[in-house]
Parts: sequence; C-alpha cells; structure tokens
Amino acid sequence: MGRIIAIANQKGGVGKTTTAINLSACLAEKGQRVLVIDIDPQGNTTSGLGIAKDNVDNTIYEVMLQEIDISDAICKDIFENLDIIPSNVNLAGAEIDLIDIENREYILKNAINTVRNNYDYVILDCPPSLSMLTVNAMTAADTVLVPIQCEYYALEGLTQLIHTINLVKKKLNPLLELEGVVFTMYDSRTNLSLQVVENVKDNLKQNIYKTIIPRNIRLAEAPSHGLPINKYDTKSSGAESYRMLADEVMSR
Repeated sequence: MGRIIAIANQKGGVGKTTTAINLSACLAEKGQRVLVIDIDPQGNTTSGLGIAKDNVDNTIYEVMLQEIDISDAICKDIFENLDIIPSNVNLAGAEIDLIDIENREYILKNAINTVRNNYDYVILDCPPSLSMLTVNAMTAADTVLVPIQCEYYALEGLTQLIHTINLVKKKLNPLLELEGVVFTMYDSRTNLSLQVVENVKDNLKQNIYKTIIPRNIRLAEAPSHGLPINKYDTKSSGAESYRMLADEVMSR
C-alpha cells in the first residue's frame, strides 16, 4: 500500500507547499508512483504544478463533499509518475459544509484508501492552520512531515502542532507518527540559520532530516512557471536538495 505523508505546519510561509511540490516531483523522478493531493484552499500546489486551478471542475472539495469518486478528481501524469488532485478557493467552504456530516474526520481517509494501492506515495499538502482539513489529512496519513523555516520564531507553534498530532493519534489515527522535521530557507551567509538549526535540534526530541533546503532564487521562481524545481532548473541547489530529501524519505 502507498505510504501517505501529510506535510503540515500551521505557520504560513515556511516552505510547506514548496516541499509538497518538489518532494513529490523528485520521488516521481526516482521512479516512484506519486499522488499529490492539494488540501489547501489557496491551491498553490495545484498552480505550482502547472494546473489552472480556477478552470478545474473536479477538485478535492467535491471529493470531501462525497459528490464524486476520488478517481474522478485525479489529473493523471502531469509529469511522469506524478498525478495530482487539485484544489481551489471552493475548499474554503468545506469547514461549514462538513459540520453536520457524521465521522467527517474520516472522509479523506476513506476516499484515499480506494486508490492508495495504485501509488508508492500519497503526499498531502495541508493548509497553514490546524483546521478540519488538516485533521482529515492527519487522520488519513501514516506520517506527518513538518517543514520549519530557519528564522527566529522557528519553534513557535511547533509545540501546538505536535500536540495536535498526538491528539489525532490518540483519538482518530493510532498509527500516526511524526515523519520528521525538515529545515527550509537556510541561508548559509547568516549565523541566524545555523543558530536556529542548533536550537531546534537541542529542543526537539524528534526525527530531523539531514537534508537542509537552502534559500534559493530558482526555487522561488519555479512555481510561477508551473514547474517543480527538478524540471525548471535541474542543476540548481534547490533541485539537488529536494532529490536528497526524496532519498531520505525513501530510505525510512
């Protein structure tokens, strides 16, 4: 069965979507069959992989409302070995739409279970909040991968996120584990990035990936072209870093 990884952090701007796009693409490049599911109403993973999010009829929103089968929402082979279920602003209404649905925390899990055997990895890009959508993703997932930006407030909110993971594990998904923490936007020219990494390592008794994602202009440019970094600039430091992260994920 495919391994389901939720990429989550309630803080915005930490490289969560960048990681979802590029980890998925690098896993696919290595011959893994990958489904990435955009569960963020902003739809940045969708547009970052070259899909016009406002022009798609079938999205994760319709799947969550159980109006369509999950297989009808899959956009196949957007790149070799890589499929996506897109998202757009309609998903913002899901919180209210699902309020009266029984067992609403399991909707995504039940849907994914019907297609997970078709994939080696299912990557879930969560919204930057601890919402019902994030809870659905964690209930469906095997593990949670947490990107942390190398900035002063890196640890802020992480305690709450780990508490949420443990709560979901206790109440909804007893098999859920913390996949690990990956540092993003590392700037080797500053002492701050180094201090943040050391601080997190000292304070966090969790798995921390060896791969550190650098601050890289090509990584920032790639989404505007609708391409993952390994297709936009295959020799960039960003592409090499996400390939190394993919290797680490595969080795676990």
